[in-house]
Amino acid sequence: MFKEPHEINKQQHHTDKYYSPKLIVRRGQPFQIQIDFNRPYKPETDQFWLEYLIGRYPQQNKGTYIPILVGDVLKPGEWGAKIIHKENNSIRLSIMSSATCIVGKFRLYVAVWTPFGILRTHRNSATDTYILFNPWCQQDAVYLDEEKEREEYVLNDVGIVFHGNINEIKSRSWSYGQFEENILDACLFLMDKAELELSGRGNPIKICRVASAVINSRDDSGVIAGSWDNMYTYGVAPSAWTGSVDILLEYYSSKQPVRYGQCWVFAGVFNTFLRCLGIPARLVTNYSSAHDNNANLQLDFFLDDKGQVDTKITKDSVWNYHCWNEAWMTRPDLPVGFGGWQVVDGTPQETSDGMYRCGPASVQAIKHGHVCFQFDAPFVYAEVNSDIVYSRKQKNGTQVIEKIDTTHVGQLIVTKEVGGDGMMEITEEYKFPEGSAEERLALETAVMYGVKKQTTQDTTYQPQTDVDMDFQVQKAVLGSDFKVTITFRNKSRNYYTATTYLSGNIVFYTGVPKNEFKKHSFSAKLEPSSSSTFDVLIKSSEYLSDLLDQASFHFFVTARITETGKILAMQKATVLEIPMLRIKTQGEMVAGKEMSVTVEFTNPLKQTLENVTLRLEGPGVLRTMKKEFRQIPVNSTLIWEVKCTPKQPGLRKLIASLNCDALRHVYGELNVQIQKP
Repeated sequence: MFKEPHEINKQQHHTDKYYSPKLIVRRGQPFQIQIDFNRPYKPETDQFWLEYLIGRYPQQNKGTYIPILVGDVLKPGEWGAKIIHKENNSIRLSIMSSATCIVGKFRLYVAVWTPFGILRTHRNSATDTYILFNPWCQQDAVYLDEEKEREEYVLNDVGIVFHGNINEIKSRSWSYGQFEENILDACLFLMDKAELELSGRGNPIKICRVASAVINSRDDSGVIAGSWDNMYTYGVAPSAWTGSVDILLEYYSSKQPVRYGQCWVFAGVFNTFLRCLGIPARLVTNYSSAHDNNANLQLDFFLDDKGQVDTKITKDSVWNYHCWNEAWMTRPDLPVGFGGWQVVDGTPQETSDGMYRCGPASVQAIKHGHVCFQFDAPFVYAEVNSDIVYSRKQKNGTQVIEKIDTTHVGQLIVTKEVGGDGMMEITEEYKFPEGSAEERLALETAVMYGVKKQTTQDTTYQPQTDVDMDFQVQKAVLGSDFKVTITFRNKSRNYYTATTYLSGNIVFYTGVPKNEFKKHSFSAKLEPSSSSTFDVLIKSSEYLSDLLDQASFHFFVTARITETGKILAMQKATVLEIPMLRIKTQGEMVAGKEMSVTVEFTNPLKQTLENVTLRLEGPGVLRTMKKEFRQIPVNSTLIWEVKCTPKQPGLRKLIASLNCDALRHVYGELNVQIQKP
């Protein structure tokens, strides 16, 4: 079968990294096998053929039973075989698979015609052949023409997740591990779990659609159970995972949803699934992502008579960031021009055709507002384009719009750069420059195609013009005090008084508040034609007890001008600096030789950390390891030493995470160069 990593098939098909003893090839490209008979083969009289079978009831018209006769010539992208070498009792064949064939694990038989009937080889699992998508083949629907991009989006087994918020972008590594042992089988199992008919498994559109549903556990007991409430009993906190391998293998063996995930975990596992099957994929972060409950392109924030947000009736939210995936493919089901990157999202937010799933939606269609094309383009369009509308009910029942913010949502959309760990901005793939004529046109197109945009006829909107308000949050490390500075600019010639209210909330990264930890109101005297600044101190003792995973705050500042009754409103999210783990290695790093890795962490909080879990993994270097520590006292340093034996030479990445109830999202990473023995 020539199935060793160093042999011709796996080398030519870019499948030499898969940790599997079986033959793995990509469709639409020739591969070689050798057949041994009990005597030399005579083409004049002997007749034999090959049979590839998949599934329980193989049928030729469904593409699940494929008989291949030996011919003289191979046609590109069509099933066929020809003899390339004969020696003694053996022949070597070159086999071409169809560029549209089913992706999965095929059984192989050789059939010989004899005067007494057809003789077949016995079932032999050693000759099973995996056939995957082929981004190197022009006839394949996932063909990608840049070699550097194929290396990144198909063959790279580690990536970067960008998180934090628009003002403080943070990044962490994620191990995709698509080549690790049993991961290919686990990914193929997901298609069984989703009950995708075999004949649809050569179609990347269908595969993405069903996978976006099966990655989350809502309504189909899929791979990951989501949890956004900071309670992760009986499971792993989303921030503790360092990669996809543990999650997929646990699901493959238990067949039960793995607890717990949040958006980057769903996206990380989805990315592993796509790259493992050979579909080019990347993980994307949208900063200030709108979760628009009624898809009207408008996030409604309702203020009460004090100017505070009324949480009972405000249902929409802005996520600090949201991660999804893009998968690369042609879209023969859409008009020309909408192929290329497609948004797919495994995070369960809203239902689509009755299930929690999203995509594939063409990025190009979203940019131009052509949201009529399947699947779920209006939802994604709203995530990157909604306006935020602040409105307040007056005593007489009329709604007054206090402010419309058209630029807050979808300010920055990023992914990891090709061939490096830096950030690449792709905002312009999704939208035209803010305020440009093209952007307006795209919006009008989207509205024409049925994205609801509410009119503001029953409301009166007069923007406040003569006083501006802004505020800044000081950058701070977890556990320290910091201040919020509010600035008023009075552009009029009048003296004004502003009754100002600051509300500090601890929020989930989804923008949903957990509780208000700071209330502060004061009266600000505003001199004519001048600016005034006011500082509000936030003490660590006020926020530490209720802190959530992402150390994320949301500040609302509202001010009412006493003389005019006008209201100024502004909101900002901020994230604290979280301490890092340090990873070190000792001794020489050579494939096949034992080496030592040390993880260190110093407790920065004014409290003892309890029940701390450390995780460490590195594809090709070590399997995920876990260690529990009962306590880490204030200011003390924890040191964990691990011995491991790297499997393959080359540049590798070690990723570690620390997790406990008081502190989450603590990561560390280290690039290591493993030498050849």
